[in-house]
Amino acid sequence: MPAKIFSNAKILIVEEQPLAQSYMKQSLEKLGFRQLRFADHANSAKEQCLTEQFDLIVCSFNLSKHQDGYQLYEELRVKRLIKNSTGFIFISAETTGSLVHSVLELQPDDFLVKPFTIYELKTRIEKILLRKTNLQKVYDFIDDGNDSKALKFINTALEHNTSAYSAILLRLKGDVLLRLKRNEEAKSFFKSVLDIQKFAWAKVGLVEALIANNEHILAQRMLKTMLTRQETRLVALDLLGSLEIKLNQFELAQDFLSEAAEIAPRNLNRQKALSHVAQLNHDYEKNYATQKDIAQFAKHSIHDHPDVYLNAARAGIDFALTTDQSDQIQRITRQTNKYLNDLKGQFPNSQNQAQIDVLNARLHYLKDEHKKAKMLIEQLDDDTHIRSIDGALDKAKAFHELGFQNKAQILFNKIISHCETHPNVSDPVYLRYIQQQQSERRDIKMGPKELNNHAVTQFNRGQLNTALEAFSQAFRIMPRNASIALNLLQCLFDNTKNNSQSLNLMMAKKCYALLVTTNLDPEQQQRLDKITQQANSMGLALMNK
Repeated sequence: MPAKIFSNAKILIVEEQPLAQSYMKQSLEKLGFRQLRFADHANSAKEQCLTEQFDLIVCSFNLSKHQDGYQLYEELRVKRLIKNSTGFIFISAETTGSLVHSVLELQPDDFLVKPFTIYELKTRIEKILLRKTNLQKVYDFIDDGNDSKALKFINTALEHNTSAYSAILLRLKGDVLLRLKRNEEAKSFFKSVLDIQKFAWAKVGLVEALIANNEHILAQRMLKTMLTRQETRLVALDLLGSLEIKLNQFELAQDFLSEAAEIAPRNLNRQKALSHVAQLNHDYEKNYATQKDIAQFAKHSIHDHPDVYLNAARAGIDFALTTDQSDQIQRITRQTNKYLNDLKGQFPNSQNQAQIDVLNARLHYLKDEHKKAKMLIEQLDDDTHIRSIDGALDKAKAFHELGFQNKAQILFNKIISHCETHPNVSDPVYLRYIQQQQSERRDIKMGPKELNNHAVTQFNRGQLNTALEAFSQAFRIMPRNASIALNLLQCLFDNTKNNSQSLNLMMAKKCYALLVTTNLDPEQQQRLDKITQQANSMGLALMNK
């Protein structure tokens, strides 16, 4: 490697351990590097990137002050504090699957596992600096947002067929074609690359071009194949999740996004998409778990915001309102209060008191303190301006739960109108969820707790028709609650037997499908077994074949 590149290269070392920092300094100086800068935490690294353009950043993943290495690199990229021509190497002693997959999704130039030798370090740095230097011009075009010039430069370089970086140029070309939305050209390009060599990135690019071109069946077929290979499984899950959302297959989308989130939990954009899909699917438990993950990983990152803590608290209340387990409700209530305290500690000057009051009103409602809840919600200003969609939606839910149905529907209308007028403020899945909430709460006047209690009361009184309607409504808004499913299933059979009503077999099968995949307590299992015997005696098959 030319000595000039070594001596002139500006390198930033981000490492908080003094001994490790000293080792890096001695190693790089032995290799001939002279322009070395050091940062022992993320904030120092960001400050230096504001004033200097580095050729290479070597960053420890395990930073403990404020941001870690993942959060630092994400912010540097998003805020464009570093360019595409800047090399970035992660170093880490930790190699857990979730960490490695999360880091690789950010696509740094390299990932070096501690401990490493000077020779390993030299080889990695040489490779990156040579590539960045030789492809400087195309990276500059991409940084400037001039994809057309970048494409022309790449085509010229590839035509000469002398570049040692042909594979990298091909990948850059595919990325440029996708950004330019030249989907047909991109599709043909990726196919031609795959005819030469089965690059994983070319498979991903072809799928993205097919999805953009609405060739969904072929895209699905390719993605299912990519699921079987370790190196493409994560991206295939992610793309399948996005594709199923596009096709309105939200249950499938949730399954794919959930698995992707388990593999690489730090991708918060995917976690937010998963949260919205889970809400639409009435999976309050998954939404709560996802919002807790977001709150955990967002702290100190570019995603850190008061809404992170408020949404985790809201998700907890939504979940608690749909469960009949008192110990779980108590845990969620404690956790909700903790999120509100974390919010105050993290953002002491944020103006969120009205949203916190709504949350506290819903907490009072959850604890059957309806008088306190109504007093709190009634003292809020009738502000017509939508400052926060999440906050306004929470307020509409509180209105409905506390019996102010007219106010709830007026506020739902305002939220939906705001989203439709400002399409960039919410994604289509979230808007669909808001519309779903409005429809359900227009049709069902009671809150989840009252609805279930009312249904149980009517059932115990022998008012089977009334109970059946109430359980059906409860199951509509809580389709994953096993207790409600069991009560509804029993009510369906009892109503058929006692009132000579025809059995709603489709509804019965939905209930049964949930119950046979749920860990029931002994009393619930006994009830289900009796219902199953009754169905068998009637010649009914509750399990879909």
